[in-house]
Amino acid sequence: MLRFSNFLFPESRDPARDADVIADCIAEAKLCDALGVEVLWLAEHHFDGNCAYVDPVTFAAAVLSATKRIKVGFAVAQVSLHHPMRLAEQMSLLDNLGRGRVIVGLGRGTAYNVYEYQGYGIPHEEALERYEEAEGIMLQAWTSPDGFTHAGKHWTLKVPRLRPTPFTQPHPTMIRAASSEDGALHLARRGVPFLMNVQTNETTAKRLALYSAAMTEAGFDATHVARCLDESWVWRNVVVAPTDEEARRIGIPAFEAMQEHRKTLREKIYAEQGIIMKRETAPPARVGIDSGLVVGSPETVAAKMAEIEATGVGGVICSFRLGPMPAAVAAGSIRLFMEEVAPRFADRVAAAAE
Repeated sequence: MLRFSNFLFPESRDPARDADVIADCIAEAKLCDALGVEVLWLAEHHFDGNCAYVDPVTFAAAVLSATKRIKVGFAVAQVSLHHPMRLAEQMSLLDNLGRGRVIVGLGRGTAYNVYEYQGYGIPHEEALERYEEAEGIMLQAWTSPDGFTHAGKHWTLKVPRLRPTPFTQPHPTMIRAASSEDGALHLARRGVPFLMNVQTNETTAKRLALYSAAMTEAGFDATHVARCLDESWVWRNVVVAPTDEEARRIGIPAFEAMQEHRKTLREKIYAEQGIIMKRETAPPARVGIDSGLVVGSPETVAAKMAEIEATGVGGVICSFRLGPMPAAVAAGSIRLFMEEVAPRFADRVAAAAE
């Protein structure tokens, strides 16, 4: 059965409205909890207003306190911007606060926004190596009851013991991001599930086929491969309304405005400093309306979700509040999705079991 989650990635263009947008986010988290959404994913972006709450670690504590059953995942924590021991402590605390409701999604950090690294005083060229070293430190911190020492390129540590100890043993649930085919294959060889970015269904299907084959070649059995596929997620922007026409009227302008706003500060920094990490060179198929946005009536959206299910991925990270879209509009879209789209997939599984 295809699983569904919500990516809480709220834009705030006006600093004077940050508090209101953050309050909207808590309300959206409560709504998702009440409607039975499986996971609420949190982003991390700094300085540009593209993610109003900015710090997902702090915000996750508020969400866990405001909800009862929904899992809270990170998509992703930008590990290269954090001290690994501080992040390990924070995630362990969240794991205890949620009594196992946390999914620690890890990634190196943005591949586009150089100003996020500049603001933290971290050379963006070091992002990947910092992430890889930090991930190892975090895992060691969670699983070393007698403490440990670490001597690496970026950190030299002598840790007595991590407290609080994780609620989930041997460590909090983890998942990694992979935005490229090579990244997916690297995780396949480790035998772990992964998070995918917005992409065409053709790309998702191809990537998962290669991922499965690489995992099998690495010696993992069919049961393990199937579990990893079930626990892997792909991101889609989603707008649901009573009719296709209304959904497109609401969704397309919001999607286009969101895409434009996310490039604004990046292009400003490039104009001022001549520094850019990576240009937006992806073809329209990845970020365009046809494949970057799932939009329509419940019937249309359900059909598009069935196409995603056919790729073999286990779950969809649905981003409902796009760009300047009002919170009430996003809430209506979430409600329609969970009441009229999601049950169709549960019903199919139930019918097949009879």
